[in-house]
Amino acid sequence: MGSGRRRGWVFVLSSPSGGGKTTVITHLLRRLEDLVHSVSLTTRAPRTGESDGREYHFVSVEEFQRLRRSGKLLEWAKVHGAYYGTPSVPLKRALAQGKDVVLTIDVQGARQIRRSLGEAAVLVFLEPPSMAHLRQRLQARRTESAQDIRHRMAAAVHEMACVAWYDYRVVNDRLQEAVNQLAAIVLAQRCRVLRDK
Repeated sequence: MGSGRRRGWVFVLSSPSGGGKTTVITHLLRRLEDLVHSVSLTTRAPRTGESDGREYHFVSVEEFQRLRRSGKLLEWAKVHGAYYGTPSVPLKRALAQGKDVVLTIDVQGARQIRRSLGEAAVLVFLEPPSMAHLRQRLQARRTESAQDIRHRMAAAVHEMACVAWYDYRVVNDRLQEAVNQLAAIVLAQRCRVLRDK
């Protein structure tokens, strides 16, 4: 016998800058029902092809700090010189409706989400096949200077060292295979038997 509406899960997807989070999530959302993407806030400028409300909600530093001070962010961090954060209201609304939520956030934010939500948060690290491959992806974007790329590569070394405290690791070598693995993780969580502690 079912017990009514199922519990929603929060899937946290982290990877180094250029690791392919946006592409993988776009494909995953097309495949699975009742999975919504929590659109983060950022103070950085939009990149070419990005639009407000799709990849990010682009806000001023002043607006970001106002939301942070008023407790309206579930997590926040400063990454590569810009602020990023997760608005709490849309996420909690989706969970209350029995939907699963996927967040694309950095390792600092992932830790905060785990502290806030405990086992309701499922942490997945999307790893590039190699550092050389990651560098090629960053260069192909043509959105960062050589100095920015060096900075992001150095940050990637630190981020990849944090994989040990994630629940799952997916190597983003072939897109479809990475999407398949993420879909399998979501479906497995949906089938979990939850026990009272």
